[in-house]
Amino acid sequence: MPLVTSTEMFKKAYDGGYAIGAFNVNNMEIIQGITEAAKEENAPLILQVSAGARKYANHTYLIKLVEAALIETDLPICLHLDHGDSFELCKSCVDGGFTSVMIDGSSLPFKENIELCKRVVDYAHDHGVVVEGELGKLAGIEDAVNVSDEDAAFTDPDEVQEFVHKTGVDSLAIAIGTSHGAFKFKGEPRLRFDILEKVAQRLPGFPIVLHGASSVIPKYVQMINENGGNMPGAQGVPEEMLRQAAKMAVCKINIDSDLRLAMTGSIRKYLAENPSHFDPRQYLSPARASIKELVQNKLVNVLGCSGKA
Repeated sequence: MPLVTSTEMFKKAYDGGYAIGAFNVNNMEIIQGITEAAKEENAPLILQVSAGARKYANHTYLIKLVEAALIETDLPICLHLDHGDSFELCKSCVDGGFTSVMIDGSSLPFKENIELCKRVVDYAHDHGVVVEGELGKLAGIEDAVNVSDEDAAFTDPDEVQEFVHKTGVDSLAIAIGTSHGAFKFKGEPRLRFDILEKVAQRLPGFPIVLHGASSVIPKYVQMINENGGNMPGAQGVPEEMLRQAAKMAVCKINIDSDLRLAMTGSIRKYLAENPSHFDPRQYLSPARASIKELVQNKLVNVLGCSGKA
């Protein structure tokens, strides 16, 4: 099966009250863990690549790894650029075989965000590629994205109709209280479902995206802290909140930090227990298994997309 866009995935997800997992990938083991889980659960997938991951792993290597996953799983997989920050980057990914791109103009004034997004949409649509835009600014750090708590801003529901109409985007990322990284909340976790509901009312049937939606699984944080790490106070989005969002208008939920924590925690634990081992296959194998376990839980219990491929 060739790569697909997210169009049909999102239509089914919206109608079915579930979300598609958009998992960030950086190397072979991460891709294997994610896709092995999806194959067992017969779940559709979005594999997404940040600009930093593309620079680290090389565009061609990532494309070929995803092509291998298509052969091994025969699942509908969409390859998505996460947080594209320029027309040139989005164009390069469209030309290079991606089936979906995000243009993140959320740091720009509203009018300039529309203009940049519209330019990307026009080019991408001419090449059969779908586009995600963003309104509102999430706090936190992820690769080149760095927004302080003071600069974060919730999405204004009164702006979404104009933005979608003038840009022609195929999905919209909104800010309702999630944030990038592993330290999402200083107090009790809270998402603005009232904003999500208003956005859904203004954009009926339109797919909404949540960024910064890792749950920061305590098990993996503990593995890191018990084996030389230092992550006191790490806290993510409760999984029941993500499930609620998936039952509403949210059709795509981004997961990155959880994958990093699962891989790092497993590697730290293995090396602490086996200090004389130096074969990467020995410590990357349990890391891959942890990613698979994590993703299966997300597909079944959080996203609700198991069996929906």
